[in-house]
Amino acid sequence: MASLFRITSNNIFRPSSRSFATVVQTKVASKSEPNTHFKITLRRSAIALGERKKETLVALGLHRRMQTVYHVHSPEAAGKILKVKELVEVENVPAKAVRSQSEQRKERKASRGYQVQGTKLGELAWETS
Repeated sequence: MASLFRITSNNIFRPSSRSFATVVQTKVASKSEPNTHFKITLRRSAIALGERKKETLVALGLHRRMQTVYHVHSPEAAGKILKVKELVEVENVPAKAVRSQSEQRKERKASRGYQVQGTKLGELAWETS
């Protein structure tokens, strides 16, 4: 049986004449760091779904929409992702791109819009004694 894709000299996958595919996909080679983690973001709610899907989301550490968690590449994590693939968005990221919850919170937090230069509270008499 003939292959549905053929590889051209410039590493672009082009559909052969017998394929239904219409999109040309490019092959991306990452030479910096290898991707070692899944970045999983819950995009859709699981309210109307069964208990098994909800439990799988909890096992992945996802509790609310737009929440992002990171998991090391493993067969267990990949299996859980496949069970809820319609609800989540998954990216492969290197270890240096992994963020903890507190780091994610700091990245989302807006700036104050002003800077505190000093306070007068330190100069009060009852503060100095």
